[in-house]
Amino acid sequence: MRRIAKFHKVSAEQFAESWKDTFGEDISGEEIQKLYEEIRLPKRATSGSAGYDFYAPDTFVLEPGKTVKIPTGIRVEMEDGWVLKCYPRSGLGFKYRLQLNNTVGIIDSDYFYSDNEGHIFAKLTNDSNEGKTLEIAKGTGFMQGIFVEYGITVDDDTDEVRNGGFGSTTKGV
Repeated sequence: MRRIAKFHKVSAEQFAESWKDTFGEDISGEEIQKLYEEIRLPKRATSGSAGYDFYAPDTFVLEPGKTVKIPTGIRVEMEDGWVLKCYPRSGLGFKYRLQLNNTVGIIDSDYFYSDNEGHIFAKLTNDSNEGKTLEIAKGTGFMQGIFVEYGITVDDDTDEVRNGGFGSTTKGV
């Protein structure tokens, strides 16, 4: 196995800004700081696992058909030519039809340098057909990320540099 990436936490300031932007101002700075301090970096469950589990920074309850955007507090530094693809944990998808709203999250290698420090978010929907409510307990795995190498065309001459977060690579196109 090639070692091509390293997970980091975003800064405490970036996490607090993202948390307040997502969930409002009702939570104190001390509570956000406690959540930040308890963030776990993604990790594989076994030596044979392809996916790195992302852990919930807090408890989230998703009624059927409901959506939540989770600021993970995580960023990833990786070599050029690689991408991190994010999916719901298999068991949650199977039991609750848990879906990432963009189907597969694509984290590009240059996202690490974006204005939001490359903060990885997960927007999840409980798409249960059976009326099941899903509780994602604080500290449990809810999403998995898999590193994949990719290629480019022989005539590719792209030299643009990322300067923003989500959707920034299509601005100005």
